[in-house]
Amino acid sequence: MSKLVLHLFHDDAPSLSTAAALAERMHQTPSASAAAMEVYIFGPAEGALVKPDQKEFNAQIDGLVKQGVRVTSCIGLAQKFGAEAAFRARGIALESAALAFPRFAAEAATVISF
Repeated sequence: MSKLVLHLFHDDAPSLSTAAALAERMHQTPSASAAAMEVYIFGPAEGALVKPDQKEFNAQIDGLVKQGVRVTSCIGLAQKFGAEAAFRARGIALESAALAFPRFAAEAATVISF
């Protein structure tokens, strides 16, 4: 099975909303289900997970988790933000970027960055 990773790095509004909405639409599209999908949130975008003014983005991410999409963020940044427990409680998987990106390569995943 092929794999697609939507990598969110930038925290500007268009990047956050486009990536989250695309992940939702892809997950709901039957033909897209042929590929496993993961959303990896890293860098400035991970900061949006802890910002109260990012309600829409966070609701989209929580919705993806509830729909069974693997959403992962960098454990190092989660710890830096003091949000490790909160992310785990939301169902967000935690994995170092230093491990995640080599894993994506080993899985022959296609990575699309926003």
